[in-house]
Amino acid sequence: MKILVVLPRFPFPLEKGDKLRAYHQIVELSHRHEVYLFAVSHSAVDEEQLGQLRPFCRDIRVVRPGRVSSALNVVRNFVIVRSLQLGYWNTRRTCRAYRDFERAVQPDVVYCQMVRTMPLLKRSTCPKVMDFQDALSLNTERRMEQSCGLARYVLHYEFKMLRSLEYDAFRHFDALTIISDTDADAIPHSRNGEIVIVPNGVDTDHFSPASVAPADGAAAPHNSFALCFVGNMAYAPNVDAARFLVQEVMPLVWQRFPEVRLLLAGANPKPAVRALASERVSVSGTLADIRDAYASSRLFVAPMRIGSGLQNKLLEAMSMSLPCVTTTLAATPVLQAVRATSVPHSQPADSTSALHAQPADSASAPHAQPADSASALHSQSTDSASALHSQPADSASAPHSQPAASSAPVASPLLVADTPAALADHIVALLSDPDQIRRRGEEGRRFVQDHFAWPAAVALLEQTLQKVASTRQ
Repeated sequence: MKILVVLPRFPFPLEKGDKLRAYHQIVELSHRHEVYLFAVSHSAVDEEQLGQLRPFCRDIRVVRPGRVSSALNVVRNFVIVRSLQLGYWNTRRTCRAYRDFERAVQPDVVYCQMVRTMPLLKRSTCPKVMDFQDALSLNTERRMEQSCGLARYVLHYEFKMLRSLEYDAFRHFDALTIISDTDADAIPHSRNGEIVIVPNGVDTDHFSPASVAPADGAAAPHNSFALCFVGNMAYAPNVDAARFLVQEVMPLVWQRFPEVRLLLAGANPKPAVRALASERVSVSGTLADIRDAYASSRLFVAPMRIGSGLQNKLLEAMSMSLPCVTTTLAATPVLQAVRATSVPHSQPADSTSALHAQPADSASAPHAQPADSASALHSQSTDSASALHSQPADSASAPHSQPAASSAPVASPLLVADTPAALADHIVALLSDPDQIRRRGEEGRRFVQDHFAWPAAVALLEQTLQKVASTRQ
C-alpha cells in the first residue's frame, strides 16, 4: 500500500510530541508499506535530519514557507475570520507543492497530522485519514482559562476557530484518529464515537536505565538530582508546569528536605523558565540526549495543569524506571491508552476510576473539572462561532459523554494529585523511602513494556488506513 504522510513539521529531531508520534508511525508503517513524506517546515532541514527519515521513506518533499508570507497569512486569516494556525502553516506555495507531490505519488491513502494540514488536502480526491493527535481546541481552551487580557482574547478566538475545524474534519475525511478518549470527548460532535484511538508508544530499549552510561558525556552524574521535569520548555503547558512546580510545590518539599535539587530539562527554555534557576533548581536547556536528564534523577514529576493529549514524558520516565508523580490531567490519558485495544471507543472505560487509590483531593482539584470560563466567553462570541451552533443538536449525547465503567480497572504505577500539598506529600514519601522508589520504578517500567510498545500502537492506525484504502478502491 502506498501511504502519503502529510505533516505540519518535519519529524526530526524528536523534541516535540507530534514529531515523535509521526516518526515512530512512519518507521513502523515502512516495514510493510511504501511510505512517502510531505512535510512543512519553517526552519531549515539539513542532510543529517533528512538521513534519519530516508531509510523509511521512498521519497521526501519538504516545503519551507517564508516567514513573511506566513506572518501575512496569519493577519489575513484574522481579518477573514479563520484559524491563525492555518494561516501560519499554509501558503499558496505550500498548497501547490503538495498537489504536485500527491499527483506524482498517486497514493492509495493519505494520512495527515493535525487540523493544520487540512487546507492542503482540500481538493484531494484520494482516500484520506487525519490524525487529530490531540484536541487542539481543548489545549487552547485550557490555556485560555489560565490567561488574561490580549492573550485570553487571542486564545478565545483561536479556540472557536479550531473547534469549527475539528467539526469540519468529519465531513472531509474518511476516518479520524486521536491519541486518547479524553481528547475525543473534547470534540463534542455527534460522531465522535467513530474516532479511532491510536495511543503513543515508547521505545523501551532506547529509554532504559542500562542505555545511559553513568560516567562521561552525561548531563550530570547519576542521581545528582532528587527529581526532574522534562519537556519542551517553550511550550506553554510545560512552562506553566515548571513554574507551578518550583513556586508552589517545591517550597513544601524543601521544608522536609532542604538539600534536594530539581532539574528542569528541555529545549528552548522561555525566560520565565530560566528565571526559576537557583542553587536548588537547574535549568539545562537543550540536551544532546534527553535520557541523561532521566538518568541523573531519582524520581520524575510532571505537574501538568493545562494542555491535552498523552504526555510522552511520562512514558519515557517510566521506561527509565523512574517513579512518576503527576496530575489527573496527565494521568488519565495514559490509563485510557491502555484500554485502547480492548474497549470500543464508543463505550470508553472510566479511566478516572483507576486513580481511586490516590489522594482524595485529586478528584476535587481545580483542574479535574473544566472551568466555566469558556462557557461565559461563548455568550459573548462573535458570529465567527456561528458554525459551532449549526452542528447536530444531539452532540451532547454522543457516546463519550456517558462513559461506561470498566469492569477491570488498570493498575496504575503513577502517583496522582492536583494540589501543591498533595503533590509534595507524594514527593516527600518517595524521598523518605528508597525501597519505594526502586519498587515503583520497576513497576513503571513493566507497565510501559506491557502496554506501550510502538508496534501495537501503530497496528491500530494501520488497520484504519487499510480499511479506508480498500473501501475507496
